[in-house]
Amino acid sequence: MIPSSPRVVVRLARKEVRDALRNRWFVMFALAFAGLALALSRLSLGGAEAAGFAGFGRTAASLINLVILVVPLMGLTLGAASLAGERERGTLATLLAQPVTRWQVLAGKYAGLALALCAALALGFGLAAAIVVAGGGAVAAASLAALVGLTMLLALASLAIGMLISSLSRRSAAASGTALLVWLALVFLGDLGLMGTAVAIRLDVGTLLVLALANPVEAFKVGAVQAVTGTLDGLGPAGTYATRRLGVALAPTLVAALAAWAVLALGAAAAAFQRGRLD
Repeated sequence: MIPSSPRVVVRLARKEVRDALRNRWFVMFALAFAGLALALSRLSLGGAEAAGFAGFGRTAASLINLVILVVPLMGLTLGAASLAGERERGTLATLLAQPVTRWQVLAGKYAGLALALCAALALGFGLAAAIVVAGGGAVAAASLAALVGLTMLLALASLAIGMLISSLSRRSAAASGTALLVWLALVFLGDLGLMGTAVAIRLDVGTLLVLALANPVEAFKVGAVQAVTGTLDGLGPAGTYATRRLGVALAPTLVAALAAWAVLALGAAAAAFQRGRLD
């Protein structure tokens, strides 16, 4: 007899949180994010000529770049190791020999890893905000909340993509390598590829915006810049077009794009995991 689903998922999630806290790579990433957020906050305040929102604005701009580089890598690598690692060690078959279903295992793993990942990010943002306040600056609560929320959505989408990679991989090394390639494609090739394509085939600004929003990292960047600065003029014609075309619907559209990545990737991971082998 299989126990009730919520109870099983909660137990598995607790196990994943404990395992994440013992994972040296996760701890290293979490400490690196917190340390860099702390350092960027101090540097931003040190270079500010006036306190108040200026200090927070500089810190937030630095944090956006930090999030773009670090958070997708954290989510992808953590998710990639989730199923492939246990499959390679043989513990996944042992776990599924218990009275649990595959979707319960997947849901528990995702919930636990998501909780650990979001807690690590909250620590980094909390330290950054504390430094700004301690330095005499004022934190714009609404902008900070929007930035944190978008970061969490990016983390959840990256984690889901990582779990999809893991569900399709039989070895942890292959899963980690694929996750790294996906990170490079999303973070670096996304911008460069869009710029190159736009120049080569002269894409119109509307198509360029759609292609940008199809990348979760780009969707986060657009939303974060708009939340912190209140304008997208710094993103060029695409930013101006997005503001005029979508108006007040811009923020909900970006949130929906990030949420769709998380839901669709996790759904694909569940489908692959249901059909996949355990060895």
